[in-house]
Amino acid sequence: MSLPSKPRGLGRGLSALLGDEDVSAAVAAPIGASRPPAQRPPLTVSTAHLRAGRYQPRTRFENIDLLVDSVRQFGLLQPILVRPVAGEPEAYEIIAGERRWRAAQKAQLHDVPVVIRSLDDLDALQLALVENLQRADLSPVDEAQGYRRLINDFNQTQEEIAHTMGKSRPHIANTLRLLDLPEAVREMIRRDALSAGHGRALLAFPDPQAMAERVVAEKLSVRDLERLAAGERLKKATGTKRAVAAKSADTRALEKRIEEALGLKVSLSQRGGEKTVLSLEIDSYDQLDTVVERLTRR
Repeated sequence: MSLPSKPRGLGRGLSALLGDEDVSAAVAAPIGASRPPAQRPPLTVSTAHLRAGRYQPRTRFENIDLLVDSVRQFGLLQPILVRPVAGEPEAYEIIAGERRWRAAQKAQLHDVPVVIRSLDDLDALQLALVENLQRADLSPVDEAQGYRRLINDFNQTQEEIAHTMGKSRPHIANTLRLLDLPEAVREMIRRDALSAGHGRALLAFPDPQAMAERVVAEKLSVRDLERLAAGERLKKATGTKRAVAAKSADTRALEKRIEEALGLKVSLSQRGGEKTVLSLEIDSYDQLDTVVERLTRR
């Protein structure tokens, strides 16, 4: 069944997209949960005929020993959601359930239950993200990369992603900001050496990696980082005040006119000749949305 391209809210689970409550409830249920009898029992496919998902957002599959033991003892209680692989009649790409597939392989199961759906790439990525987010423990960086892929590969807006994933738009925006960190810092977040809150606070520093190493060494909290960041902003503000004192009366008057028009703190800096840099101090995403709306209004 081909799914519509219009974004759909998935906060209620995979059933919101699959449209088959019996089967999708089985796919989305927690490991070990009882499953109501499905009207259409899932098919059984050899583990060798399954392929890892191209749109799997998770980059780490660690700590699955307990799941392996459970699969070895009870078998796979939930089917794996897959789609056919073009050009390979017996092959299927995993959309949701790759962790269970890996556990089944380690438990030496030859066959696993599957639910087969014909899904396009956008649906595949959305479903993979939803399944991982529902099962928790997905790294915030992997989550952010999934959102970035929706934006870059499928032209999704932050608003569309928020609606589809059942998240707020600020959550999507704040998560995407983690991708502005150096790769070494992102890896620290993946390893849980730093939290997502640490990562966002580190963006306020000129050298996030050096500060991240200090956070780990000194066991600094997010609040500690925010206090240090406030000190950095105070230094910048002091430098700005000195620069303002050297500005001409005409420049300061122009800044005031722009501030009154936008309701934001404004700074104009001369860069030689007639080149001028306009800086806007924006305190929230709501203010940013307002500025973008005014600038793009036709």
